[in-house]
Amino acid sequence: MKKNNHFFTILIAVFASSILIFAISGDEKDKSLHEGTAMYFPNTIDFAGEVAPLQISDVRERLDRELLINANLHSTTTLIIKRANRVFPVIEPILAKYGVPDDFKYLAVIESGLTNATSSAGARGVWQFMSDTAKEKGMEVNDYVDERYHLEKSTEAACKYLLAAKEKFGSWTLAAASYNGGMNGVNKRVEEQQVSNYYDLALTEETSRYVFRILALKEIMKSPTKYGFNIYQSDLYNLIPTKKVEVDSTINDLASFAKTQGINYKILKIHNPWLRDKKLLNISKKKYEIEIPTEGY
Repeated sequence: MKKNNHFFTILIAVFASSILIFAISGDEKDKSLHEGTAMYFPNTIDFAGEVAPLQISDVRERLDRELLINANLHSTTTLIIKRANRVFPVIEPILAKYGVPDDFKYLAVIESGLTNATSSAGARGVWQFMSDTAKEKGMEVNDYVDERYHLEKSTEAACKYLLAAKEKFGSWTLAAASYNGGMNGVNKRVEEQQVSNYYDLALTEETSRYVFRILALKEIMKSPTKYGFNIYQSDLYNLIPTKKVEVDSTINDLASFAKTQGINYKILKIHNPWLRDKKLLNISKKKYEIEIPTEGY
């Protein structure tokens, strides 16, 4: 008798579940079937609080393209998610300090994959500054020091640019687009086309995809399991604790200096990629802070 009751209980549960499945809308049913795959698509998405108008067909399709591309670049996107656990804790407080929305950390993601990349045009670092622009923003760039590779200083420089762009355009989305297309370039299109919304502008191929790439990486990185990325906390790359050692004179041999700090030259360069030579020439007695890891090796 108990076995029969158990059977009928299961039968009723299955029947009720089937009713619920048929009761939901077709769109919701498709979404539930796609969840956990590269085909998942969000109901709504925004950049820095500015909502993307997904009801516009080309906007929806452009976002769909970038989501599909990045969700299917599985190894690349997995590595970015892993690196973010190490890099975002450095970037986030600097954005907050300058009053720049947290979403701009995803701009750094699409610029460099959160590595100290070098572009074919010569842009370098996580934020991909050209040499002249970096110098304009107060960074030191020479044969011995290149602060485009200094994560904190380059993030501060990016913040200064973005605040100026927001002041010019009145929109964080356009400010982000101008990071790729240049303030003058984007402003010219705004004036020519007599619109003031990124999603209404006809832009170059790269700039027209730019914000959508940011949105796609933001969406995937915030909800990785919805796109088929099952990454555990233990898989992520951790931020390695360091101490800062201040120097104000020339270091003739960075390998020897590293040994005095209990590490080797390779580890010194990993944590201080802005040191570009085997020595640090410092005739002006400028104060530099060199990071020395206290754990992890």
